Amino acid sequence: MKNIFLTFVTIITLGSLFSCEPIEDRNSLPAMTLEPADLNFTAVVNGNKIELKNLTPDVIPYWSYVDSKGNELGHSNLNETTIPMPFAGTYTINFSAYTKGGSVTASKTVTISANDQTLFSDPRWAMLTNGIAGKTWVFNMVTESPFAFVGTGYINKTVEGDWAWYPGSINDVSWSGIENKDWGEVTFDLNGGYNVKVTQTSLTTGSAVKTTKSGTYNFSLTTASVNDRIIINGGIEMLHTNAYYDQTMSGFSFSNVRLIELTASSLRYAAIRNDGVQVVMNLIPKS
Repeated sequence: MKNIFLTFVTIITLGSLFSCEPIEDRNSLPAMTLEPADLNFTAVVNGNKIELKNLTPDVIPYWSYVDSKGNELGHSNLNETTIPMPFAGTYTINFSAYTKGGSVTASKTVTISANDQTLFSDPRWAMLTNGIAGKTWVFNMVTESPFAFVGTGYINKTVEGDWAWYPGSINDVSWSGIENKDWGEVTFDLNGGYNVKVTQTSLTTGSAVKTTKSGTYNFSLTTASVNDRIIINGGIEMLHTNAYYDQTMSGFSFSNVRLIELTASSLRYAAIRNDGVQVVMNLIPKS
């Protein structure tokens, strides 16, 4: 099974507003002569949206934005983009201009005056978060394995591509070395912000030590639900296990995961390794 798993490779194109690094193509750009005061960009509040536009020529733009507590909210490397901000508050927009000689950054502060809950009208928000009250998810250790392997072309449970495997319970994956233990929990809410808290049990075999981290997340939704993503900011990772064998989990991104299935009773997300291999984590609401 180990060899079979390592042959499944899928190529995922990440085209979201929340790209983690600026696109690098500096060789054709002029040398760095800019100072922060030279940067020309706009951050215009339009209701509960912030419209960003780069007006500085011959640079590669990179935006990052934080709330008043310094929580990282997202990134973009687009020349122009619009950020939905449903919550009232003060936000800092950081604009970095990259050139052949390096980068320079300037910031602007903007204020959103009122909440706008209509931005959460998509039912997927309620399924994931239960709104202000919050929703806690744990691994499904009984009716299905806490993890699964999927093949090239797998999108979600209705677009299965060439291969998919969801074993019946943790007992079906004893060969994987995964422990039958409390792996922790992840909670999402919309209580004044995009709040997430992850309590992760140590991946070390035999250890029950738990570490809790709190931060913010982005829920990037697509019309067809084929590339919905959860992006957790600040280096926090989604809940995961030491599935298969410990070294297999090295290289997987658990901070930017693709949704396989989201219902009121099921949360499945794919962590994608740097070579395209993906593993799906299966969660259910905490009772």
